[in-house]
Amino acid sequence: MNRHAFAWVSLAFLLTGACQSATLVLRNGTILTLDDRLGTVSALAVRDDRILAVGDEEAVARHIGPQTKVIDLGGAFAMPGFIEGHGHFTSLGRSKMILDLRAVRNWDEVIDKVRAAVAKAHPGEWIVGRGWHQEKWDRPPEKQVEGFPAHEGVSAVSPDNPVYLTHASGHLCFVNAKAMALAGIAADTPDPPGGEILRDDTGQPIGILRETAQGLVERVYQAQIERSPQAEKARLRRMIRLADEECLRKGVTTFEDAGSSFRTIDVMKEMAAAGQIGVRLWVMVHEPNDRLREKLDAYRLIGFADHHLTVRAIKSYIDGALGSRGAWLLEPYNDAPQSRGLNTVPLEELAETARIARAHGFQLCVHAIGDRANREVLNLYEQTFPTRGALRSARWRIEHAQHLHPDDIPRFGRLGVIAAMQGIHCTSDAPFVIARLGERRAREGAYAWRSLIDSGAVVMNGTDTPVEDVAPIACFYASVTRKLPDGSRFFPQQCMTRPEALRSYTINAAYGAFEEDVKGTLTPGKLADVVVLSR
Repeated sequence: MNRHAFAWVSLAFLLTGACQSATLVLRNGTILTLDDRLGTVSALAVRDDRILAVGDEEAVARHIGPQTKVIDLGGAFAMPGFIEGHGHFTSLGRSKMILDLRAVRNWDEVIDKVRAAVAKAHPGEWIVGRGWHQEKWDRPPEKQVEGFPAHEGVSAVSPDNPVYLTHASGHLCFVNAKAMALAGIAADTPDPPGGEILRDDTGQPIGILRETAQGLVERVYQAQIERSPQAEKARLRRMIRLADEECLRKGVTTFEDAGSSFRTIDVMKEMAAAGQIGVRLWVMVHEPNDRLREKLDAYRLIGFADHHLTVRAIKSYIDGALGSRGAWLLEPYNDAPQSRGLNTVPLEELAETARIARAHGFQLCVHAIGDRANREVLNLYEQTFPTRGALRSARWRIEHAQHLHPDDIPRFGRLGVIAAMQGIHCTSDAPFVIARLGERRAREGAYAWRSLIDSGAVVMNGTDTPVEDVAPIACFYASVTRKLPDGSRFFPQQCMTRPEALRSYTINAAYGAFEEDVKGTLTPGKLADVVVLSR
């Protein structure tokens, strides 16, 4: 089967499949192999989906035959394909199918977008969107609690259509009066464990649901849309296709998916087997413990469909996000002293997930943003692997590792816990980090890449898409500059160097997935995943 998928950054190549008669040569380029033994070369030869040779023009020219396709790079820069180290694949696709609220400048613009959507919708049809962030608006909502908008403005323009708008972080949502009524949310509705219904001074819900409280509406939404199994499968396939196209368009050749259900993995497997996915997927399973115990072994996949699908990790959570004030902190929020955030998954439940992961030989990847959350996960990992070196060999990860107590920073390197971080979160979140944490905590442990690297930790990179754009160049820039739109730099002493940022998006990300033998450098024998930059 001939299968070549081409991604452009503006020009990028993901070479895939088992093409027995085809050979491709890239010549006249500046090709950074990231292999310390090979350095930078001018030419690269590919046979099938593997790198055959790298070197100078003369060395590679001997591999050109009558069937070889030769591409002159014209001096362009090429490197190993970018590995998105933490993103949400189907959510990226879904974000292309709903209201995009990332660029709205204030709450009034959100209301306008909802009004326009209602005008096109059937009565009772759900209005769904994602991407708003109150800290990035040019003015606060007229009616608000803790900076979050109250529902009245949207409820007025959408009295008969339920509205469900997910926060940019994914850890909080806004719903209107109609959606709350359908979900049975009222003044006397209790907060669910690990979540919160935000209320005004009179005790009335304002339409903001934090963390697990989002499930109160999500369950109703899923039940009311009443898709047949065939329709739901078609919807998942469309999400996967849209996400795949977006990744390849922006130079991402591998996507480490931070949590998919068994049902979603079934569809991914079917599409990968049919050659319908171009990007290489490495997937963390996100399911309740009882289902993990029952089905986990049946879903282990390594290098399936020419390395287009691997399933060997479990995803869990311990807290929320800083923007929603759901990150679990050791000390109270600077701008909300009554709160230390939320522990979203009970520690006993998370400990059971860890036991399952170890027993079945799966990596465990736990979302932890606050300093209390990170400490608890480090403690759990250390308790799960008391034998020295066993945790390092297991390569368990903390997803985000965003805000750390100084005492916990060296524990990552000492224990061998991988920090799967997102450079772009630093510059995106910076406008509100000091407000949330205060200057001292922000300086000592916020996005502490330099401190982690210097203490021996493996730091990976990614965008957490669709929280941020999946484009790796912007994330790379944030990682090496920590520069904000106003020209200021957010604690620049924590910057990565350029080589470190490149490694975080290639070699380190491959290591974090047990894939450094086939990805991360342009070494003969490895997969021919190459990105060519336009400038």
